[in-house]
Amino acid sequence: MRNQLFRILITSAAAAALAGCMVGPNYHRPSLPLAPAFKEPGWTTAQPADLSPRGDWWTVFNDPVLNTLESKVAISNQNVAAAEAAYRQAEALVREQRAGLFPTVSLDGGATRSGGGRGSSGTVVTTGGTTTVVGGGGGGAVNSYRVSASASWAPDIWGRIRRGTEGARGAAQASEADLAAAKLSAQGSLATDYFELRESDIEIALLTQAVDGYQKSLTITQNRFNAGIAPHSDVLQAQSLLASTQGDLADLSRTRAIFEHAIAVLTGEAPETFAVTADPNWKPLIPGVPAAVPSTLLQRRPDVAGAERRAASASAQIGVQIAGYFPDLTLSGNYGFASSELGRLFSASNSSWSIGASVAQTLFDGGLTRARVSAARAAYDQAVATYRQTVLAALQDVEDQLAASRVYAQEYVYRDEAARDADLAATMVLNQYKEGQVAYTNVVTAQVSALNARRTLVQQAATRQSTEVALIQGLGGGWTAPF
Repeated sequence: MRNQLFRILITSAAAAALAGCMVGPNYHRPSLPLAPAFKEPGWTTAQPADLSPRGDWWTVFNDPVLNTLESKVAISNQNVAAAEAAYRQAEALVREQRAGLFPTVSLDGGATRSGGGRGSSGTVVTTGGTTTVVGGGGGGAVNSYRVSASASWAPDIWGRIRRGTEGARGAAQASEADLAAAKLSAQGSLATDYFELRESDIEIALLTQAVDGYQKSLTITQNRFNAGIAPHSDVLQAQSLLASTQGDLADLSRTRAIFEHAIAVLTGEAPETFAVTADPNWKPLIPGVPAAVPSTLLQRRPDVAGAERRAASASAQIGVQIAGYFPDLTLSGNYGFASSELGRLFSASNSSWSIGASVAQTLFDGGLTRARVSAARAAYDQAVATYRQTVLAALQDVEDQLAASRVYAQEYVYRDEAARDADLAATMVLNQYKEGQVAYTNVVTAQVSALNARRTLVQQAATRQSTEVALIQGLGGGWTAPF
């Protein structure tokens, strides 16, 4: 009988499931107006490959120190750790939703010892399918034992649970995209801060060299003044230029410390225990980054993928709310034993069972269900609009970085030429001053111009590297096309 009970329950549940359907719209990815290529010319075209590994994209800069620092981001960065925990939570919610598709089975048992007044007789009481014997025994104590198993299931006839699971799965996938976005953001910020730190190292070396040169110029000017060849104003100008450059050098030390502290936090370390050794001979490398077609961008960018998955999750919620228009069916069954003697507890004469079904339908809710459906549809429309706007912003971002990369490459050539010419001019003017052919004002002007040109060239190199990092982030991080 017990097995028959559960066979009936399972058969009924299976029949209900087979007869069931899923209400609400089936999700289709929203359409987007996409061009076959980016506007900026001169870039290789990659094939869509959303399953391609992003890899360690920072290795294209060929910097061992940067490689070591980047390897710590996924492990120690706390923003990434928080995103990873949120993803695990979202995955757990998917399992929680899916659990509603299965029956709930419980086992209950108990034992009591009771007594009644002298001369009273025992009474058999059956409650909820469970039989117990109470009282009796001429005032003596009576034992009562019981054990029962019960099962209940609400078949997902209208797809409410399945739609809820679908929505939770979409939210989990969006959370996974958020995790990838957090990693990519932290990795990109680390690379940018590292390049700015190295740019500070080179500028510090340039200013240190300039201070030495200006010190020598001050000595020459002082000697000429002592000999009566140069006016005192030349000495004052030389002193002013030296002091100003020393001030810039001190400020650069502060700037470098700020970038070092930022890198420490990105790698999950306390700034006071973290240091990056200065490298005044560091040489910036500008890699060639292959661009992709817009469809590849949609597949690889975490923010785009996350926005699309949230639209899918919102679509599923429409079905969840529409299911509120339909009745809920619940199947239940119980099988158990009750006896005053433990040894005879599981005999057939002490068994009892029950099986049943219940249907509940809301007849009037003041428009609550309709309002919930309308709210779910509006939430879906909002998610679609957000997805499309995210795509447009992503395309704009990549176009901006492609344009910046092209222009900065051209600008670097001109800055390099300007720096070489300014160095040559400063040397020539200083020699002319030593010969008494020009005033010291010309020397100061030429030296300041040469130093600014060299610093601008260094800054331009760092800007180009940061632009390449931004382009890599814009393309979703990494690629498989050759350079």
